[in-house]
Amino acid sequence: MYLGIDLGTSEVKVLLLAPTGRVIGTAGSPFTVSRPHQRWAEQNPADWWDGTRAALAALRARHPDEFAQIRGIGLSGQMHGAVLLDAEDRVLRPAILWNDMRSVEECDELTARAPDLHRIAGNLAMPGFTAPKLLWVQRHEPERFRKTACVLLPKDYLRLMLTGEKVSDPSDAAGTLWLDVAKRDWSDALLAACDMRRAQMPRLAEGSAPSGTLRPQVAREFGLQDGVVVAAGGGDNATSAIGIGAIQPGDGFVSLGTSGVLCVVGDRFRPNPASAVHAFCHAIPDRWHQMSVVLSAASCLRWVCKLTSTDEPTLLAEVAALAPDALATAPLFLPYLSGERTPHNDPYAQGVFFGMTHATDRALLGYAVLEGVTLALTDGLDALRAAGTEACALSLIGGGARSNYWAQLLADALDTPTRKHGGGETGAALGAARLGWLAAGGDPATVLTKPPVETEFTPDPARHAALRARLDTYRALYRHVRPLFDPARAPLA
Repeated sequence: MYLGIDLGTSEVKVLLLAPTGRVIGTAGSPFTVSRPHQRWAEQNPADWWDGTRAALAALRARHPDEFAQIRGIGLSGQMHGAVLLDAEDRVLRPAILWNDMRSVEECDELTARAPDLHRIAGNLAMPGFTAPKLLWVQRHEPERFRKTACVLLPKDYLRLMLTGEKVSDPSDAAGTLWLDVAKRDWSDALLAACDMRRAQMPRLAEGSAPSGTLRPQVAREFGLQDGVVVAAGGGDNATSAIGIGAIQPGDGFVSLGTSGVLCVVGDRFRPNPASAVHAFCHAIPDRWHQMSVVLSAASCLRWVCKLTSTDEPTLLAEVAALAPDALATAPLFLPYLSGERTPHNDPYAQGVFFGMTHATDRALLGYAVLEGVTLALTDGLDALRAAGTEACALSLIGGGARSNYWAQLLADALDTPTRKHGGGETGAALGAARLGWLAAGGDPATVLTKPPVETEFTPDPARHAALRARLDTYRALYRHVRPLFDPARAPLA
């Protein structure tokens, strides 16, 4: 058996995978995000470990015989978070998360300090990335910065607890702005721009390679044999791609989680930082991927449900019942509730409803939200295409992917076939388990398969044309309101 551990922002999910490829079971443990100041987002790494242990105990209780047969473990995790350790591996402060927006000034500072940043890292300096966070700590918490002996990403802190090893992988490390993404190795020049050294970084291993074995006390706690291999793993988007078998150039997926991601695999490093496209390493050797990221996706749907005192199934049913003619009069919605990345790199952007009348009801607001997130993802796909990346088809994963209505809307707007797979909601955890399987000696031809297609959504040309016209207006709206986004009124991250 093989175990996947996916450390998300809202929960840790664990998944048990059989050598037939069948998912035996899953378990999870929730987290909350601390926001001690406006635009801050932090979590306590000790809570991640406690939550992981609780989830593993629950999975073991449900499937004791299968759990005892675990031979390989893979890790997946939220990217960019900064876990600062001292020389005795003690955590120096709460982890600063991917959706923390405090380090805007430090992004400008890093860009000035590192003239080759875009060429080496392949990405713009954004507050979500790890390197600007360390510049912020250096400026505002100099004593903690001085004591920092190692910086780990969130999933790599779990690895430290599991194995005692400090290791990361290229897919996750690419989100730090310290990696030479083409060479898949730390960049001494980019580290030096943050007054950091290679010695403060974990060693790197490819995501499908072994990174260590379980510590004896951890193995005993969960009734596992000695020598269980832990794979290097990957960032959550790379492992999601592994979970749905996106490993060949042109394979891609759309993730509709708290944030939204459109990811396409390639066989070489293709940066396009001018459009805030992310160019990262994949979790397997000799593959890279490009991503467009919108910071608020399914979270916008949850927000409008709360705003209108309903739940998601009810609102989605009301939206699906709208007459097609009504959609042309729906308000436009800029889904920038937490600022935005691709293509704007605008941490001060805010959510906007535009074009409401007395006829605007809850269903039209719901449609506007679905459409707004979809148009933001279309903005991102256009940026990927500008860098020469094309998607043959896109798999759908994440909580928002459960809606067939939204899936068809995405297919129409993106003008790309979209697919739902059975068990797609387990994407990142499944991908982590697959990496654990590979690290334990699995054959890639057996492990890295695509799950069967449950439903395929084909683009409608007429609807695509109508949505492109809406996209033109959507883009004009952002251009007009952007000067009004006052940093003093910036949204919570």
